[in-house]
Amino acid sequence: MRAVTKIIFFDDSGEKFFGEGPCRLLTAVEETGSLRAAALSMGMAYSKALKLVKNAEAALGFPLTMRTTGGRDGGGSVLTPQGKEWLKKYEDYRDACVQANRQLYLEFFPEQR
Repeated sequence: MRAVTKIIFFDDSGEKFFGEGPCRLLTAVEETGSLRAAALSMGMAYSKALKLVKNAEAALGFPLTMRTTGGRDGGGSVLTPQGKEWLKKYEDYRDACVQANRQLYLEFFPEQR
């Protein structure tokens, strides 16, 4: 038996806009320098990845990525400073919640040690 902590953010309309999927996507954008490559690495369609980013940006009220269009020199995506800050806060908050859940789990179910 185990307890699982999932951190999901919802907008004022009750629509999910950020969780582990978008977190992994933004991390992959940071690693690859490309939203398309990040989506591909996750087995996700580029259109879905773009929709996830745009929905999160709309809910947060600031851009998470800066995108440059392709062409002869190629395009790419990078996280904005606000995007990097948001991603770090999300990861830190998620990790703190997971740790708190572990402690509470052991308090309520000590036989599971």
